[in-house]
Amino acid sequence: MENGEVENTGVSSSETVNGGEDVFSSKESDASSADHLVMMVHGILGSASDWKFGAEQFVRNLPDKVFVHCSERNMAKLTLDGVDVMGERLAEEVLEVIKRKPGLKKISFVAHSVGGVVARYAIGKLYRPPRMENVEKLSADASEEGSKGTIAGLEPINFITVASPHLGSRGNKQVPFLFGVTAFERAAGLVVHWIFKRTGRHLFLNEDEGKTPLLRRMVEDDGELHFMSALGSFKRRVAYSNVGYDHIVGWRTSSIRRNTELPKWEDSLNEKYPHIVYEEHCKTCDSEQSESVVKEDDCFDKLEEELVTGLSRVSWEKVDVSFHSSRLRFAAHSVIQVKDQYCVMLAVLLIGERSIYACRRC
Repeated sequence: MENGEVENTGVSSSETVNGGEDVFSSKESDASSADHLVMMVHGILGSASDWKFGAEQFVRNLPDKVFVHCSERNMAKLTLDGVDVMGERLAEEVLEVIKRKPGLKKISFVAHSVGGVVARYAIGKLYRPPRMENVEKLSADASEEGSKGTIAGLEPINFITVASPHLGSRGNKQVPFLFGVTAFERAAGLVVHWIFKRTGRHLFLNEDEGKTPLLRRMVEDDGELHFMSALGSFKRRVAYSNVGYDHIVGWRTSSIRRNTELPKWEDSLNEKYPHIVYEEHCKTCDSEQSESVVKEDDCFDKLEEELVTGLSRVSWEKVDVSFHSSRLRFAAHSVIQVKDQYCVMLAVLLIGERSIYACRRC
């Protein structure tokens, strides 16, 4: 492992054997007291370095609270192996980090693009149901630690996704660079596996005949994989989405909304976060409420509706972002991830500071 200190920031990092990055405070007393693990997961064809800058912002602002790990287990071409295979690898990586860093008590995930879907698979694998004594006390004290289960033995705090295709990439305008042309979208579904292998099949909801698509199985608990119990165990779930200029992941799929639910947005909500154009706190929604919305939807897809309905069984905070005034707007899918100092100036610490606030709250 190689150790290094980011100049004049009080932040240190070490490269793991497999190429990942641990980021922590340079001050030994702060580093030793940090008990909140933040797992940062990159997107397709990405690497651990994609989140390095964001990780440094977390530690710089919360030096005695967080220990950040930038995931490396699914780098580059390994991101083409399928959501399930990547999720298994990520779950193993989390366990290794916990073993290497004793004293951790809490865990959060911050994931970009397909990494958000992979993280959902991993937490389903890592979820541990609440102990029986806590189940019996749940009605008496719903806030008791462990009453909702744990993730690898740690208390789940924040699950944050950034431009992630939660509803897949098959539907109309879910992959914006196909221009919403039905013929293009159908053709993409037929050939996507040539380029993006099993991951492409999973995102376009293509499975062998008679087999339920993986993303559909992931909106329920599936045997020993407790996908929705795990997601519901986090104190907060936040979905950041680009309202436009993201040519890879559409607004609807990243914000977990139906076509009729996409809001009208303003140029900016406030000066501090000029690229945030809409915020919404969505409470849990049952199937009856979903049915009333579906009747009004002009872009209905049965499978997509099942994904929206399933994921809406837990509450979400939804943050919609627009870089329409930036000269880097055509790179919105990458800019929203905050990879470097210049992106931070554009995004005004969109992910870093606001997610850090989430950690501070807890």
